[in-house]
Amino acid sequence: MRVFSNIEELRHTLDALKRQGRTVGLVPTMGYLHAGHMQLVTRARAENDIVVVSIFVNPLQFGPAEDLGKYPRDLERDGAMLKQAGVNFLFAPGVEDMYPRPMETVVDVPDLGRELEGAVRPGHFAGVATVVTKLFNIVQPQTAYFGEKDYQQVVIIKRMVEDLAVPVRVIAVPTVRDSDGLALSSRNVYLSPDERRAAVIVPQTLDEAERLVSEGLTDAGELEKKLTAFIGRQPLAKAEVVAVRDASTLAPVARIEDPIVVALFISIGTTRLLDNRVIRSQSPGDNNIVRNNRMSGQSGKGVTK
Repeated sequence: MRVFSNIEELRHTLDALKRQGRTVGLVPTMGYLHAGHMQLVTRARAENDIVVVSIFVNPLQFGPAEDLGKYPRDLERDGAMLKQAGVNFLFAPGVEDMYPRPMETVVDVPDLGRELEGAVRPGHFAGVATVVTKLFNIVQPQTAYFGEKDYQQVVIIKRMVEDLAVPVRVIAVPTVRDSDGLALSSRNVYLSPDERRAAVIVPQTLDEAERLVSEGLTDAGELEKKLTAFIGRQPLAKAEVVAVRDASTLAPVARIEDPIVVALFISIGTTRLLDNRVIRSQSPGDNNIVRNNRMSGQSGKGVTK
């Protein structure tokens, strides 16, 4: 595995390989890797000749009071994991490499980016869309891989790619979970033992949503109220976002008819956790809960982190 921090050196190396007809897959990350990230790498390895993993803690997507300074970092550990996984190139730029001068250009998907998580983290998704666009321009991959845990991010990046005709196919990879159902996240390291036990309320809330829909609840607003009350049973949890939205567009819905996504953004102590589940109400005798294939990447349509 070769490690790059300089943009032009990476581009020069990749250009030579592309001229040989090699395909390139990109896995953008902020590092402090876990099994969820490695699942993205596994998928990229299976589908491409060359795999590039980027590790960059992007300051543009952090608000002034957020955890940029304390975000977990361990490049040596991450590099060893990626080398073991057969990654070809690690792109690990510094801020001065990615942003040698203050950015004047911003890529934004404003309507989608100000909803849900974006409503409580103003500017976050503009920072995400800007850095992902820059990474796409640097690496110029055929495919890029993102985790479904960051569902809103994936929807935004897909829309950005479609709107701007970026020749990258975005693949959404299913969330990897711990044994108790909690979605793996680099921020889980912030949780104290008591908070880690309390955090199971997040996947339990998704289970509760599944149960309520399977029993016939079709009013989206009522589902949001019931889930908010369910979260309120855990004293260490604060529900910042509990939303039922169209699974493809993230538009608000009144009734659960087409596939919907239940999107959660929950604080456990000072740690914010994201999770989601796609749910569809079906006719009796069918399974009530289905995976939304439009997020799976199997459609081949071109398009978070």
